[in-house]
Amino acid sequence: MRRLPPDYYIAGIRSGDRLVLSRAITLVESQLESDQDLALEILKQVLPETGHSIRVGITGVPGVGKSTFIEAFGKHLTALGKKVAVLAIDPTSQRSHGSILGDKTRMETLSTDPLAYIRPSPSGGSLGGVANKTRETMLLCEAAGFEIILIETVGVGQSETLVHGMVDFFLLLMLAGAGDELQGLKRGIMELADAIAITKADGDNAAAADRARIDYQNALHLFPPTTSNWILPVLTCSALQNRGIPELWQIITDHQNRLTHSGHRDQNRQQQNLNWLYSTIRQQLESRFYQQPGMPERLTELEEAVRKGELLPLQAARQLLDLPPTP
Repeated sequence: MRRLPPDYYIAGIRSGDRLVLSRAITLVESQLESDQDLALEILKQVLPETGHSIRVGITGVPGVGKSTFIEAFGKHLTALGKKVAVLAIDPTSQRSHGSILGDKTRMETLSTDPLAYIRPSPSGGSLGGVANKTRETMLLCEAAGFEIILIETVGVGQSETLVHGMVDFFLLLMLAGAGDELQGLKRGIMELADAIAITKADGDNAAAADRARIDYQNALHLFPPTTSNWILPVLTCSALQNRGIPELWQIITDHQNRLTHSGHRDQNRQQQNLNWLYSTIRQQLESRFYQQPGMPERLTELEEAVRKGELLPLQAARQLLDLPPTP
């Protein structure tokens, strides 16, 4: 992609130009140092226009209907006149290193909505299936005028924790009639959620969904109160029949109003920025470590010694890091 002056990208983003926004996001996702420098300059200039959206993370196991739900939810929001950006993280194959990047196909109606923008991004094998540059992409979308940012995770690994650390509202989608083991239901995940929605509550599944809602509500009584004293709501919804979608938006709005008035929203954003700082430091240190001259050869040699049992992993790590031995 031909690089253009920073002012071109900045002006295009501020005017809401989708093509320029997409090009800027591509720069952010690039591994080239020259692209990273340009992306950083763009982000610095548009920073005053960021931070004004509602950031919503949406997770759930594969099969829960995330894409179908997001399309219905996104259409409801655009019908209200809201500008919506969907950042869909596609899993990267560990074998081929390729991604499907098919969310625009799965969200056909929303992808053609003039008030919506869908950006599928490969996870790149990063922890939990969250793209390394999701935060930066989110800021660019905010600068382009999008009022609501929806971040869809692949719903595996530790993506829930990572997405929770970059959003204002965390929505957990659940299925009715599936065992806890299948859904990956853990107390920790439920404690992260700001709301639980039982999906596919239509047809023959409606009654089962309502029973699941009652079961989850009963289970949540055992949880300690949150720092903001927010009571975790559980509701059923049907993306096909658009049931529960307006109610969910009202819940998110009430949540944001409450946290804004109490000051918790600003506190959360500040802590998220600090976490982003330390996460970036760790990534930069790791990147610089592996880029040292002669490191690949040295690493291969020590890997072989560890594999044969001739060297403890701790010894090998200390040698690679040139750390003095513990007295």
